[in-house]
Amino acid sequence: MSKNYLLIYFEQLATEIELLCQKIKASSNTLFQIRKSLSSVYANIREANYGQSKLDMVSKFEIALKECSETEGWLKLLFNTNAINEETFKKFRNLCGRIRRMLISSCKTLKEKI
Repeated sequence: MSKNYLLIYFEQLATEIELLCQKIKASSNTLFQIRKSLSSVYANIREANYGQSKLDMVSKFEIALKECSETEGWLKLLFNTNAINEETFKKFRNLCGRIRRMLISSCKTLKEKI
């Protein structure tokens, strides 16, 4: 069975951000929101693997894509409020970017097969 790099990268991101959230001082709402958007990305990527159709899979990946963008927004807020430093922000932003590009590619490939 081939490796699902999208899921591997996302689990890395989610794990590292959860550990970060446990350590930093930030608004409880911000921490709640970033955890919520992360969990939505995770759930939708997992659900897409068992989509009822290619259209269903695209829909799940597109939701994950939106939530990934939201996660990046919350990371930017953490950076802007000095809850995380620039190095940490760039590390997570780059990983989000990699995941976002994979989601875009997956959607494009699936749409071509419909």
